[in-house]
Amino acid sequence: MKQNRVIWIFLIVTQFAFSQIRGVVKDSISGEPIPYVNIWVENETIGTTSETNGSFSLDIKEEKLLVFSALGYEIKKATSKTDLILLKPKVFELNEVVVTFPKKTKELEIGEAHKVHISQLSGNKPWIYAKLFNYDEKYMETPFIKKIVFYSNSDIKGAKIKLRIFGINDSIPSEDLINEDIIVTVKEGMKKNTIDVSSYNIEFPKKGIVIGLEWLIIEENKYFFTYKDPKTKQKVSLENYAPSLVINHSPDEISFTYSKGRWYKHKRHSSNYKKEWNNKVDTPAINLILTN
Repeated sequence: MKQNRVIWIFLIVTQFAFSQIRGVVKDSISGEPIPYVNIWVENETIGTTSETNGSFSLDIKEEKLLVFSALGYEIKKATSKTDLILLKPKVFELNEVVVTFPKKTKELEIGEAHKVHISQLSGNKPWIYAKLFNYDEKYMETPFIKKIVFYSNSDIKGAKIKLRIFGINDSIPSEDLINEDIIVTVKEGMKKNTIDVSSYNIEFPKKGIVIGLEWLIIEENKYFFTYKDPKTKQKVSLENYAPSLVINHSPDEISFTYSKGRWYKHKRHSSNYKKEWNNKVDTPAINLILTN
């Protein structure tokens, strides 16, 4: 028997007549196109992602200020009338460090994430949905992050999502801990995804670490989600982008959403629909596998 799937829908449907702007994002030095750039209308939830060839399009009804953000590049703001966006590569100052290589003789999985039939859709916004892992002294025996595990639920084959790894500062996710895109392709249906990140030699920070999943609003991820309107009882079809992310309910406030250019911490909420949701926090189903 097919199981019912409970889905959180965070979609806003508007009735405005929109016009479409088009452009391309390139490296200011090499001139090469930059894929998977996060593009936002400043201070709004309207956004998109550049395609593999750096091109993007956005439906807006008037001139806006757009914000362009990509790993390894400085954030840039430009008017929506600009069709060529040049991003400047960041210059990184390298501190003197002692490099320690993992032995990989022990493993410890943390996070308590599991597969359940509750998912969050992306809508058509390039959100980042993230989970905090606090440091514990018991991790001293397995201080390196070997793998990242997350659960997805995709309506299409081969959907792509971006994996982000952040530090944390003042209870909010801070800088990226690695300076390159990790693009994960997920299979159709409810799946467990295990990503090996051992090559980055990431040691668990004492302040904690945040693992984020960033939706990519690209053509190959697009599909139409159909549901029945509870008021009109009519079927409604809305544009959406795969994959959906599996949600767990945590007693701790350890999850975040990145939207409109800033981080928002998820709070506990009450619900009369399911008792187990009461006083819990919606949290993406993510685990870490540590090694020594």
